[in-house]
Amino acid sequence: MILIAGLGNPGARHARNRHNIGFMAIEAIAAAQRIGPFRSRFQGLVADGTLGATRAALLMPQTFMNESGRSVGEAMRFYKLGLASVIVVHDELDLAPAKARVKVGGGNAGHNGLRSITAHIGNDYKRLRLGIGHPGDKTLVYPFVLGDFSKEEMRWVDVICEATARAADLLASGEDARFQNKVHLAVEAAGFGGKAPE
Repeated sequence: MILIAGLGNPGARHARNRHNIGFMAIEAIAAAQRIGPFRSRFQGLVADGTLGATRAALLMPQTFMNESGRSVGEAMRFYKLGLASVIVVHDELDLAPAKARVKVGGGNAGHNGLRSITAHIGNDYKRLRLGIGHPGDKTLVYPFVLGDFSKEEMRWVDVICEATARAADLLASGEDARFQNKVHLAVEAAGFGGKAPE
């Protein structure tokens, strides 16, 4: 059993924010893998199903980003999971748009959602980092992440979320390199190769 938590802020006005790409990825996984419906639980929305041969719970915390750890910690305790069975999907300023990287642990790079989760459950959980790029100036980060993706940007967002959804069984079974490669190839095939992983 694994828990995949996508990060974002609840409510219609945040739905297309760059900070909400984690929610977008979870929704894409649920749709592609026919997991659902979502129900209110663990201070979030959760849906149980399978990804390949792995039982999985998909979680979207509804606590607002800065308190994401409360929801993730509650779900983790309910399912009796260790850190190795938790995957957090989030926006990453330090990756170019349309790049996807999987890593375990590491710094939180000022990401308040990750900071909250680390405070509640520890740091050595797996992260799926989805690149959104950087506005180029530290003072612009807050409005940038809380701003909506443009119509043009949504083209690559849809591609990377769909690619993530189709390869989610590899992520669930711990085949991180194969997962990254499959997502990279899908992004490249869609014409966003210049922004995709090397």
